[in-house]
Amino acid sequence: MGKSEFLEKDLVPAAKKSGLLTAYLNLWDARENPRAALISVLALSELMRNFDHSRRKLLLILDEAQVLALPTHSDLAHSLRAALDIRKQTIKVVFAGSSESSLRRMFGRATEPFYNWAPIEPFARLGAEFVAAMTRKVNQLSRYPLSEREALRAFESLKRTPEFFRRYLQRYLAYAELGSRAALDDTLAHVFNDASYSFLWGKLLPADQAILRAIAEGVSDLHSLPARKQLGKELGLGKPASLDTPKNALRRLQKEELVMKLEYGHYRIQDEGFVEWLRQLDLER
Repeated sequence: MGKSEFLEKDLVPAAKKSGLLTAYLNLWDARENPRAALISVLALSELMRNFDHSRRKLLLILDEAQVLALPTHSDLAHSLRAALDIRKQTIKVVFAGSSESSLRRMFGRATEPFYNWAPIEPFARLGAEFVAAMTRKVNQLSRYPLSEREALRAFESLKRTPEFFRRYLQRYLAYAELGSRAALDDTLAHVFNDASYSFLWGKLLPADQAILRAIAEGVSDLHSLPARKQLGKELGLGKPASLDTPKNALRRLQKEELVMKLEYGHYRIQDEGFVEWLRQLDLER
């Protein structure tokens, strides 16, 4: 969360200041035809050949790089890796993406073109320092001071999501006389939409729903016998679910990028808002 803004507004200017050439491409915007997008941003073949005889270095930033892991773009991924492999001294690459599970598959599976090509580093989540800095900026603009305590409370309510927090601040600046609570309530009503989660939930198979509930409740090993007993109970099987039941459900949920794998049997739901919605759903059962 916040990675694209960091890449474009922090990393690229810093790289340019240090003397690097830079090229930034968000592959999600070009997911239907990433080859053409890469060529337009790089003049790919010609530019790379030019770097063979240049002392300049290029920082290539590929945002939403998990697009390259799609089977339809396998040829492009192979050719891009081949071109980059022989130019590691002059072209440095940052791959970034919003799907950690897809990126881990992209760099961690032996059958993928970029297998073992780069280490994976988690993007640090913003916290109290970010909130304090943004609150100071708001208080420079508003006649109605916003307390850091109120801002932190809003940040937590918005699942520590920078984009949502910025919406809250924008709402506060527009209607500061109404106070922080009013700005937060308005933001929550827009960003955590029950209708969209209900629609998503309704499309899932019962086994997938049960697995998501288990993850939201903090079940530590989804393949364990206790977890399969509970799964069998929820599905009305009268016995523990087979090992294939959670395995297949998790495969479907990962394909839809609803959950990501941390290690064997341990998973995390990617959308924190969805987690909260699931917990509220269980409270109403």
